[in-house]
Amino acid sequence: MTPRISLQMLELADGTLCARLTLNGGRANSLEPDLLRDLAAALNDAEAKDAKVILLCGGRNFSSGGDVRGFHQASLAGEAVAYAGQVVPPLQAIVARLIAMPRLVVVAARGAITGGSAGLLFAADLAVLAPDAFVQPYYPQVGFAPDGGWTAVLPERIGAGRTLEWLQSDGRLSAQELCDLGLARGISDHPEETAVELSANGAFGSRLTAKALIWDADRREQINVRLEAETKAFLDRIARADTTLGMSRLLERIGAKADV
Repeated sequence: MTPRISLQMLELADGTLCARLTLNGGRANSLEPDLLRDLAAALNDAEAKDAKVILLCGGRNFSSGGDVRGFHQASLAGEAVAYAGQVVPPLQAIVARLIAMPRLVVVAARGAITGGSAGLLFAADLAVLAPDAFVQPYYPQVGFAPDGGWTAVLPERIGAGRTLEWLQSDGRLSAQELCDLGLARGISDHPEETAVELSANGAFGSRLTAKALIWDADRREQINVRLEAETKAFLDRIARADTTLGMSRLLERIGAKADV
């Protein structure tokens, strides 16, 4: 693949093919255009190899979400909307694709799963987290509109009320809290290995049929409409002066670690 995404083909105990996609991007796997483009290409390769399991992994941090520094620089140059157009639509397309694909989508994550990158977790069929894993929106701190399925997919998982409270409070949920919400199956010091083991539990035909029935055409269409609404709202807010100010304040506060 590329330096940003590695693809490793594994064989589960029953012979089922698993494609392990590991994010190796800069700034804690921030969702910048090249990484998203490479992730989409890696998914193409995994499907071409007929992998029945797609395992998404990161490094010390799964992903810090949108690159605030990149958005800020684009905003100062008057190119915020153009830059966002290279990030948000590709992310939304990947989230929709993970939900729709007739594959078992699995996430094994450590550290930060923040901002739009949480959409990869929300779209997964199975997730295993390291003890230090956490999810936090960060949108209120910066001024961005939610993306990645925070309002399109997450309400389907945990309900609209809980989703709204989480977004407005900007709460940081621990690995255990994410398990309690049903967003992860378990916690492991070795989430990648545990995820592979759990992926092999149960008949794939039955599990994929259940996925197709839950994420049926009507539900997917509703999600697609909401993803489009997220994109529109993000493009609207990214060009606002208060959003630029929010990015500036965040960058001043956290300096070189400015990725959420």
